[in-house]
Amino acid sequence: MKIFIALLIAVSFSINAQEVDASDILFLKIQELEGEIANLRNELESQAYLIEKLLNEESFQVDDDVSPDIEVASEVNTFRFEGINDSKSIDKVYDQAIAELNDKDYEAAKQSFAYLADNFNDDEKIPLSLFWLGEISLQESNFEESEEFFQRLAVDFPDHFRTPLAHKKIGDILSDLGEIGAAKIKYQYVVNAFPNSSASSLALQKLENME
Repeated sequence: MKIFIALLIAVSFSINAQEVDASDILFLKIQELEGEIANLRNELESQAYLIEKLLNEESFQVDDDVSPDIEVASEVNTFRFEGINDSKSIDKVYDQAIAELNDKDYEAAKQSFAYLADNFNDDEKIPLSLFWLGEISLQESNFEESEEFFQRLAVDFPDHFRTPLAHKKIGDILSDLGEIGAAKIKYQYVVNAFPNSSASSLALQKLENME
């Protein structure tokens, strides 16, 4: 009988020991996982800090490289990615420039049109942008710059519907500068080269007024 009781006590201690060992192992596993999670969190925070620092350094580098004279509106800058030439970006920048023009914010419109003309390729929006750049510069009495824009439009896009008017505008600039002979030659060119255009009628009227 005593031997049986002793066996029961031994088995009970063994079971309790196994339960304690299992609890200890589970606790250690939990502690180990918590340690690994903490390490991962520290690594992520470190990586996030390094990425943020790198982005800030690149941002400062861009700011240092861009002068105030050529800085464009922040909303437009979102489209300035190397090689991007999608129609949605072009339309959005152009629509913004037209809205600025309608609001008589000529400086902002000029920046937007210039950004579009210098960074994209489009047979419709680029010549239109050049035309409006010429118009804005002409309004500012910046005749040399205006002539450059109109000339660029005429040379790069000879078949665009604004090209005849661009030539006529160059004649206007020459006339305003007192170069009457050169202005007459330009007006006559418009009459001969684009006889069915509205620009031709305007140029002819100018010629008649010079007589």
